[in-house]
Amino acid sequence: MPTRAAQSLARPFTLGSAELRNRIVMAPMTRAQSPGGIPGENVAAYYARRAAAGTGLIITEGTYVDHPSAGDVASVPRFHGEEQLAGWGRVVDAVHAEGGKIMPQLWHVGIQRQAGKPPFPQAPSVGPSGIALDGTAGAGEALSLTDIDKIIQAFADAAHEAERIGFDGIELHGAHGYLIDQFLWGRTNQRTDVYGGDALSRTKFAADIVAAVRERVSPDFPLVLRFSQWKADNYEARLAADPDEFQALLEPLAQAGVDAFHASGRRYWEPEFPESGLDLNVAGWAKKLTGKPVITVGSVGLDTIFDASAFAPGAQAGVESVERLLERLQRDEFDLVAVGRALLADPEWADKVLEGRETELTPFSQDALSNLR
Repeated sequence: MPTRAAQSLARPFTLGSAELRNRIVMAPMTRAQSPGGIPGENVAAYYARRAAAGTGLIITEGTYVDHPSAGDVASVPRFHGEEQLAGWGRVVDAVHAEGGKIMPQLWHVGIQRQAGKPPFPQAPSVGPSGIALDGTAGAGEALSLTDIDKIIQAFADAAHEAERIGFDGIELHGAHGYLIDQFLWGRTNQRTDVYGGDALSRTKFAADIVAAVRERVSPDFPLVLRFSQWKADNYEARLAADPDEFQALLEPLAQAGVDAFHASGRRYWEPEFPESGLDLNVAGWAKKLTGKPVITVGSVGLDTIFDASAFAPGAQAGVESVERLLERLQRDEFDLVAVGRALLADPEWADKVLEGRETELTPFSQDALSNLR
């Protein structure tokens, strides 16, 4: 008799050309274990272990697109350069050999970049208006229209390379206060040209990236967009105050060619707009408003919520049943479930949950961050 988890989570799912064997997704988590931006054999083995143990779709850690200001950590993987792309090709082969699917998360950190740091120390910190996440003006340079065009092209080129290498789709990192999110958020986007203004105008940068990607990849090559209300170090931030504003942000992105939304919430069980009377989390609202498939994420399988202390020295989290999650999945509030810290701690999380072996799960502790086990 299949477990309740198996009956829900083990169902296949089709996302464009990607045939996923189940509903379990590995959430993207920065590991910074790629010297020179090149993912090595240890990175390939790290992802392959999760695929071998039943994870249906792996979304890689964020990987920098080809722009000097895209990031500021030399050991974070990059998605440009012959050696870097060859390394990613070996990651894809390793995951596919274990029956999994994999997508890279394409990333530009924007104003969060610390100027003077590698891999390109001369590159400035840039954003839509040069405004930091806390509202400080002059924290970096405002992007010119020429620079915006170059960044849009960098995302499109990366997506093209991802399909060429054999990835099963791509995810755009539009969450947590990074560049795409900075354009979406009114606090950091104070532009007065076509890329700033009301909620609809603030979607133009993201929508232009989506449209450019769609032109460079096959029509059925899946494009996922990750977004969040909250930002780094600001858990109360909100892109949208109500469902109408939320729809104004998401609809243009869906129309531009997003195939699925990855809605980054901190607690999957919390309603996003409780004043509406509907018990939908942020992913559920994205699905309701756009009709697109959605991935939910946020403290899945853990008894502690995600906050600033989640990865601090000595941080721990116990195992929690997925029963509440299954209830929401069974009523189609969302389509796929991304697992973060729990899957860092236990590469066999998927198999153990699907087989009813939750008592064997390894709890999360901060030492899970110290290696690529």
